[in-house]
Amino acid sequence: MKIGIYGGSFNPVHFGHVGLAKWVIENTDLDELWLLVSPNNPLKSAKILAPEQQRLEGVRQAIKDIPGLIASDFEFSLPRPSYTANTLRELQRAYPEHEFTLIIGEDNIAIFDQWREYEYIASNFRVFVYPRKGSSMIEDCRLKIEDFRSLVYLKGAPTFDISSSAIRRSQGLE
Repeated sequence: MKIGIYGGSFNPVHFGHVGLAKWVIENTDLDELWLLVSPNNPLKSAKILAPEQQRLEGVRQAIKDIPGLIASDFEFSLPRPSYTANTLRELQRAYPEHEFTLIIGEDNIAIFDQWREYEYIASNFRVFVYPRKGSSMIEDCRLKIEDFRSLVYLKGAPTFDISSSAIRRSQGLE
C-alpha cells in the first residue's frame, strides 16, 4: 500500500487540515493518508500543546467519515522530541510492506535542508509538497529536485486561510 504521512501537532485540528487531507487522498495515488499526531514537535513549545490524547481524539472525530484518512498515534511511543527521520525509519521497520510518502507544506520545503537527517528523508521517501496561502516558498528550497527520490508539488491543492495558532489566540490560549 502507498501511505501518505501528514504529521502535525493538530493543536487543534481544523478544516484546513481536513480539507487538505481529503484533497490529497482523492487526488494522488495514495491508498491511505495517516494524520500522525505529534506528541512533541521539536520546533514548537510544549507549553501550548493540549494533551496528546485530546488532540488525537480531535483528529479522529474530524476525519471519521472520510474514507482513506486515518488518525495515528504512532509517534506517541517513540523517543521525544519527534524527528521526522526517526518516525519514517520506525514506520518502515513496523510496516515493511508499505511505501511511505511524506506530505509537507511549502514553508517546510523552503527550510528542508535544516531538518535533522534531511538527506535520509529525501533519498528514501517520496515527498509531496502542498501550497501555503500567499506563498511561493518552494522556489526558496536550497535543494535541487535531483536531491530527492521523488519530489512532487501538489499543484491545485486547496489553501486555507486558517491556522491552529490563530484558533488558540481567538480562544485566549496563546
